[in-house]
Amino acid sequence: MSTFLALSGCTVGPDFKIPYAPDVSGYTNDGLGKTVGATVSDGRQAQRFVMGSDVNPAWWSLFQSKQMNAFVEEAIRNHPDVAAAQYALRAARETAIAEQGGLLPQVSASASSTRERTAASGSSPASIYTLHNASVDVSYSLDIFGGTRRQIEAKWAAAEYQRFELEATYLSLTANVVTSALTDASLSAQIAATQDIIRLQRDQLQRIQQQFNLGAVPASDVLSQQSTLAQTEATLPSLQKQRAQTRNELMAYLGRLPSQDRGESVRLADLRLPQALPVSLPSALVRQRPDIRAAEATLHEATASVGVSIANMLPQISLSGSYSTSASTPSDLFSANSIAWSVAGSVTQKLLDGGTLFHTKEASVATFEQDLAKYKSTVISAFQDVANSLRAIQYDAKALQAQTAAEKAAQASLTMAEEQYKTGAVDYPTVSSAQQTYQNAVISRVKAQATRYTDTVALYQSLGGGWWNRQDETALSRPRVQPGRFAGPDSVPATNATTTDIKNKKVQEQ
Repeated sequence: MSTFLALSGCTVGPDFKIPYAPDVSGYTNDGLGKTVGATVSDGRQAQRFVMGSDVNPAWWSLFQSKQMNAFVEEAIRNHPDVAAAQYALRAARETAIAEQGGLLPQVSASASSTRERTAASGSSPASIYTLHNASVDVSYSLDIFGGTRRQIEAKWAAAEYQRFELEATYLSLTANVVTSALTDASLSAQIAATQDIIRLQRDQLQRIQQQFNLGAVPASDVLSQQSTLAQTEATLPSLQKQRAQTRNELMAYLGRLPSQDRGESVRLADLRLPQALPVSLPSALVRQRPDIRAAEATLHEATASVGVSIANMLPQISLSGSYSTSASTPSDLFSANSIAWSVAGSVTQKLLDGGTLFHTKEASVATFEQDLAKYKSTVISAFQDVANSLRAIQYDAKALQAQTAAEKAAQASLTMAEEQYKTGAVDYPTVSSAQQTYQNAVISRVKAQATRYTDTVALYQSLGGGWWNRQDETALSRPRVQPGRFAGPDSVPATNATTTDIKNKKVQEQ
């Protein structure tokens, strides 16, 4: 055993090290992301940023909607993308476990019985006899330079990639379900508001028509109101089309067909905004975002592949042995005279290969550099997502306050215009213009209200969704056997060959 450990102790190629997190203290240049207690409000529900707070893994439940919770649970349970990601993870882990078999001797056994008849020759008559054979063959490739171990390390890194692809699928699906349900609620509220405005405008048209019949107003007032009503009615089909398509999208996220829509919906007025919004520390974000962790796993795989390429350039040493026996009767099969055995060792080293192994190694180094650049790009995009979400929430509240004030002012202006029209102080185009202004203000207020919810969803999504606090990984995504030494950084303590951190930008060959 000590000889084996000595022979297998060397591992060529670079050890993987996790890249350092960006050395910044916030997400925006004015410190918004680290301000505790920064409050934004629409007059009813206030929100504040809490720097360093952890993310609730069931963040959608903070909207306090039972229907929203039911939507998310159904999507997680039914959507085929989640099942596909789970099976991809299981396949990757099984592949890594299978690769570990390369560290052990390979043993094969065979047995056969042959019935033969020899032809007569001269004075020798024909004879019939049975020949029994049994053999055991053993082969073992010594992993002196760690090529096999680097290959196993790469396979576990690929499994880690699939693990975080599963988390990314989970996060994307839940965020899409919530966003689609919010969009549906917004469009439903816009349709209801438009229908209310249409009813008011029809009533107004009926009154003006009666006044025209009495000769109190000119025909132009009737035509003006008819035009305003027609313009408002023309906006309704577009909203209805958008909602129908949003419903189809929501059904797809739930794993249903469009024809299986049962009409369940979320009402915008029933939702509650989370008051305390978590803002993860920048140093923590790189450990929370599934896309960053997936990019990190890809970088880990590329690092291990460099070691594999280097090991392939070095001598390959293997041992083999066989034990066989042949006899005409089973009782003599294992007698001393029937036994044959052999033991062999071999060393193989390519002397001329046209530069294939060298350039293969260089290609693996270039792949590492490429994956490192992609990792950095992913980190930059992640920080941009968080900053965008923080800015959106900051300005959404102000926008909603302004839109609410605009709606109230438009309603007061419309009421005043209608009263002045009755006394003849203004002409009807003034009333018609006030109606259109009020209609636009109502729709804009509904949109602004919905935007506060959708941008809150975007913040939770940009922070990673809290998967690290969830304990519901399915049996499909867990390995069936204990992976052991090469199980990856989150399963067992890392060994020297699988240390999980990149400090140096350049690959250094050992």
